[in-house]
Amino acid sequence: MAKIPPPKNPAKGKGAPPPIVRTVGNLDKPEPKALSPLNFKVPPDFKRDMKVFAAEQGLSLVDVLKEGFTLVKAQRGAN
Repeated sequence: MAKIPPPKNPAKGKGAPPPIVRTVGNLDKPEPKALSPLNFKVPPDFKRDMKVFAAEQGLSLVDVLKEGFTLVKAQRGAN
């Protein structure tokens, strides 16, 4: 039978955790926005162009899609 060593003492090498007043809030998460999946297929060249454009502009693909849809609606006179 294999011998399994006992677990190491976790407090031995890491020290005590910082006091609450010194935490920086890095575990706080913003409230998630309600999103729904939108699945469709596009040609690979279009996908690559859209991803490159979004990255160059510092936008997400969702932001590019939303802005494009807003512009198309305005151009076609839809509310």
